[in-house]
Amino acid sequence: MAETDLPHHYKRETAGHLALRRVPVVPATESVGSVRGLLRSGDFESVDLVLLTSPSGSYVASVELRRLVEADDTTALESIGRADWPVVPTEMDQEQAVDVAVRQSVTVLPVIAADGRPIGLIPAHTLLDVLGREHNEDLYLMAGIVRESAGARHALEDPPLRRVVRRLPWLLAGLVLSSAATAVMVGYETALQSNVMIAFFIPGLVYLTDAIGTQTEAIAVRGLSVRSKPLLALLWSEIVTGGTIGVLLGLAAMLAVWFVFGNIAIAAGVGVSLAAAGILASSIGLLFPWTLSRIGLDPAFGAGPVATIVQDVLTIVIYFLVMTKVVGLGL
Repeated sequence: MAETDLPHHYKRETAGHLALRRVPVVPATESVGSVRGLLRSGDFESVDLVLLTSPSGSYVASVELRRLVEADDTTALESIGRADWPVVPTEMDQEQAVDVAVRQSVTVLPVIAADGRPIGLIPAHTLLDVLGREHNEDLYLMAGIVRESAGARHALEDPPLRRVVRRLPWLLAGLVLSSAATAVMVGYETALQSNVMIAFFIPGLVYLTDAIGTQTEAIAVRGLSVRSKPLLALLWSEIVTGGTIGVLLGLAAMLAVWFVFGNIAIAAGVGVSLAAAGILASSIGLLFPWTLSRIGLDPAFGAGPVATIVQDVLTIVIYFLVMTKVVGLGL
């Protein structure tokens, strides 16, 4: 019988880094009575599970403390061990480990090395701590607060000037890009003069596509680190989702515009534009956070100030192109 004795040499925010090392690890052939004696005499950090090993030292099963209490002293551990107890590898991201615990409805996770040896346990209080910190971090990210490093989780406590320096450059980038929206409006001045009614729907169209994109950004920032599907599969799923939402909103907008203004061409143009912009907004809302994450930047920056203005400009371009074809306005 032995405790795990490997040092903390795993990356931060991984299962191996979180695992408690001083946990009971015993051969599966031992009896319940011998383990009870070990638990009484040992200085363990966690006894929620007893990890069972094969003769070669590889992990084979886990025994819950409840089962140890209920079993007779002569009972072999291998007869009450659970080989199906969920385990996580040492290099798994801590957020993914929490997701495993939640999906499998367990409160403690064994951590297993690549060679099959048990490294330790992630107890319930650690899983809850990770869940709470990751949740707070996601809220900070959605507020546009960058992480200076993986351990910088308290950006709201930084001096105001430091926070300004972190956030202002991206907002300035958004300001520069916003000039493109003005340029698009100027480019379609003739269309606006031909039928000023088409200008009525631009604010509502931009708001709705921003809302679709923001929903996707929130999901992307929260979920990219724990995604199990390839990016293309996620992108296709978001395109279908955004397109469906856009079509439904477009139909509702078309009926409303037709009812209020009595112009079927304008109504159709608004509906088609909203459907197309919904697909575009969902794609940008996913690709921007993914791209920034891949190049090592905080996803919240581009996903917020920059992605929003890009969505706005492209939405306006789509709207005028559609209106030019549907309503027949000359440029």
